[in-house]
Amino acid sequence: MYGAEFAEIYDLIHQGRGKDYALEAQFVAGLAREKAPGATSLLDVACATGSHLAAFADIFDTVAGVELSEPMVEVARRKLGDTVHVGDMRDFDLGARYSVVTCMFGSIGHAMTEPELVAALRRFEAHLEDGGVIAVDPWWFDDTFTPGHVSGDVCTVDGLTMARVSHASREDDKSRMDVHYTVARPHEGVRHFVETYRARLYTREQYEKAFAEAGLAAEYVPEVQGGRGLFLAVRA
Repeated sequence: MYGAEFAEIYDLIHQGRGKDYALEAQFVAGLAREKAPGATSLLDVACATGSHLAAFADIFDTVAGVELSEPMVEVARRKLGDTVHVGDMRDFDLGARYSVVTCMFGSIGHAMTEPELVAALRRFEAHLEDGGVIAVDPWWFDDTFTPGHVSGDVCTVDGLTMARVSHASREDDKSRMDVHYTVARPHEGVRHFVETYRARLYTREQYEKAFAEAGLAAEYVPEVQGGRGLFLAVRA
């Protein structure tokens, strides 16, 4: 689970790395509305600090978010208020339904077993209006993940200078990413911390099987979302 230190710099580090939340939200909303033209509401599951959700709020009349990390929820609520809820994608229940349910940025990979993946997708389906659509940005597939990949970035945003260096490795059917952050503030000095992220490396076929078990018919859009692709699903 993401820690408080990372939650505080999450938006700035991705802003500095060039992530365009508004453009991604417009793209996903456009695909969703091709299947659900009258869509007016959206739920973003594993919404982190709510940057995608804030962009979706400019497109849909009603939005809500679910996030497991309480530090992330605290940051998201500064933007979106109590529309963001603490919850686990595998068992949350908001008692409401939405035109579109999204899960962005590869977060679905944190469902570490096939039963957990099916459970999460069933929760998505349970929060979907009739005629609605689910959009899932998957983590890397088993055959597209690159062990040994190293990336590094240095950026300065709002007077804060940050360095991010990551190394990816494989542990059986899971990916492991060790990420080192160095953060410097003019009047506070330099601090360093490390985050380790693990995610399940499913095959495309395993995703499609899980969607079907959750009562959903999914199609895969390749090459988008940084190369990971996107699943769009409706009730079977």
